[in-house]
Amino acid sequence: MSSTSIDDLLSFEEERPAPVEPSRGGRVGRMLRPVAGVAAVVVVLVAGLRVVGLRVSLPVLVAGVVALFLVRRVVAALAPPPPSRSGGRTPATTDDDGTWNWGARDALRAAINGWERPLDWAGKDRERFAERILPRIGELADERLRQRHGLTRESDPERARALLGDRVWTFLSTPSRRPPSPRDLAAIVAELEKI
Repeated sequence: MSSTSIDDLLSFEEERPAPVEPSRGGRVGRMLRPVAGVAAVVVVLVAGLRVVGLRVSLPVLVAGVVALFLVRRVVAALAPPPPSRSGGRTPATTDDDGTWNWGARDALRAAINGWERPLDWAGKDRERFAERILPRIGELADERLRQRHGLTRESDPERARALLGDRVWTFLSTPSRRPPSPRDLAAIVAELEKI
């Protein structure tokens, strides 16, 4: 049996990207790639314009394509670095200003939002709570029972009821007249974690 908490069940970890190998070809390769790109775009534009029946001066067309490539390169150089894929906070400078980077992908934030929004949405509506939240809590209870004891509520109801306790079993099997208070819900989650 493993000791897995509900936090472990709600979290996710992304795979780390493979290390990028330095490009080969050296200085000549770095010079030829943009020139080949400009030439390819110019050839496509000339062919497309001739199909339509338009004629544009070749030096003007080449200058325009070169200008677009330069603008693209300058914008790429000035753009901020992409957000970290590891889910952690990437400091922009070495000194910490004490604020949280809300734009970073954070597994804990994603897990909290996965519960916070539906709980808020179903906070006062019994039908929404029974339709959206109760099945999720039931899935967590089944997963916890499966990991720790090798059963689910459906596969062995009597043993599952004994392991869950009367309070959690009644909560999951009998829809209440009103959604539980945050205190009651916290107590039920605490009992689920004890399983």
